[in-house]
Amino acid sequence: MTEPPNPPPYGQPQQQEALPGCWWHPGRPTGLRCVRCERPACPDCLREASVGHQCIDCVTSAQRQQQVQSVAYRKAGYGARTVVGARVPQWVVVVPLLIAINVVVYALTAFQAGSVMDNHLSPVFEDGVLWPVAIVLFDEWWRLFASGFLHYGLLHLAMNMIALWVLGRDLELLLGRIRFLAVYFLSMFAGAAAVFVFGATNTGTAGASGAIYGLMGAILVAVLRLRLNATAAIGIIVLNVVLSVSIPGISLLGHIGGLVAGALAMIAMVFAPEKNRAAYQAGAVAIMAVALVGMVVYRDVELFDQLCAYPALCGV
Repeated sequence: MTEPPNPPPYGQPQQQEALPGCWWHPGRPTGLRCVRCERPACPDCLREASVGHQCIDCVTSAQRQQQVQSVAYRKAGYGARTVVGARVPQWVVVVPLLIAINVVVYALTAFQAGSVMDNHLSPVFEDGVLWPVAIVLFDEWWRLFASGFLHYGLLHLAMNMIALWVLGRDLELLLGRIRFLAVYFLSMFAGAAAVFVFGATNTGTAGASGAIYGLMGAILVAVLRLRLNATAAIGIIVLNVVLSVSIPGISLLGHIGGLVAGALAMIAMVFAPEKNRAAYQAGAVAIMAVALVGMVVYRDVELFDQLCAYPALCGV
């Protein structure tokens, strides 16, 4: 057996191993090291980081590298992304542009009709209003979209444009411009398709309400996805649906069609997998658009057969 070493005399400290000196202050012994470069450093030369303490040189180097990457990202067009993968736009552009187009079209129809309230008597209005018979007999397919920029009177225009401004600003910031336009026009088309497929053939319909209701559905899905309080969004939708049912002359089919399409499109936007997200989103929108086109074509053939039961209507 070996005997333990003799302890030092009472009152004298036990000899310790010599500690290395700080890289920047050699006269300061330290037992600390930088987690990145592993050089010894005193507490004054270390900075706290998410993975431990780093020396001042490593912190400065990381900051410079981050600045270089930020500049490169900006030059390459990268930036902050929203939950749908869109770059956050600095300015709301699409919504004011859509409002301006609607106002200009209304001003043109009011000028042609010579009346602010009876602008539906304008030739432009008559050529663009959603009239199913004209689509079936004369192949005037543009009415499915042109009707979304026409309004019956100043009050109809004002209500829709206020709603577009209130709902559209936040959605454009969340979706980005391209995705926002996709949701807007898909909802507009869905509202018109619902009227054409399920509505009366001899009734004219116009207004941006289908697209507006699509934005309502998109807002509701976004609020649920972000886990925000959905009470206000649900209340707005319920109130507008009740008004659509209660007030005569309002196209409930157009509103419901736009609402459903906007909600479905937004589901595709916010729940698409992160990998190849843009491709999934574009594919979902394309599938919905093709499905709507199929419904419209089927209804067109059906209505043509019904209308041509009266030879005079088909020019026979």
